[in-house]
Amino acid sequence: MQADIVTQCKILHQGFAVVGINALIDEATGYQEVRDRLALQKILDRYLTDEWAKWSKTFPDDFYFQLFRLKRVVLPNAGKGKRPSYVGHWTNDIVYSRLAPGVVKALREKNPRLESGARARKHHQHLTRDYGHPALRDLISNEIFLMRTCSDWNEFKRKLDLAAPKYGDTLSLNLD
Repeated sequence: MQADIVTQCKILHQGFAVVGINALIDEATGYQEVRDRLALQKILDRYLTDEWAKWSKTFPDDFYFQLFRLKRVVLPNAGKGKRPSYVGHWTNDIVYSRLAPGVVKALREKNPRLESGARARKHHQHLTRDYGHPALRDLISNEIFLMRTCSDWNEFKRKLDLAAPKYGDTLSLNLD
């Protein structure tokens, strides 16, 4: 039993040593910043496109129904038509910030606010068809499933932060 543990520890130690040496070399040469930028750009290229797509319904009505239910807010216009601007903030928080690193920032750059405060297009119109949209649909579907299991917003956020944490956020620990 202990021999297995020793073997696993050696494997981990060797892996950490290689990663540590690479990190030290990158730090000394300044390549770390270039590598991080290149890696982030590669991720963003998979998710985002410079050309916007024709609008199509991407967020199901049930997403908004569950969102307003958890927030304990009356769904305006019986769920049809234009939604209040604060819904965009909720959507950035629970959807786009969890899709991939840097997506929210890149979407804000590609789709800036107009003088009116609105955006020219919906964020999802800037996602790639082969990777960005399928990842978004999967995330929305999983979030609706999770929303249905929760009775309030705080419970949902706790579960969501465990299931799909925001990129760049510090994970919370359960210290109970």
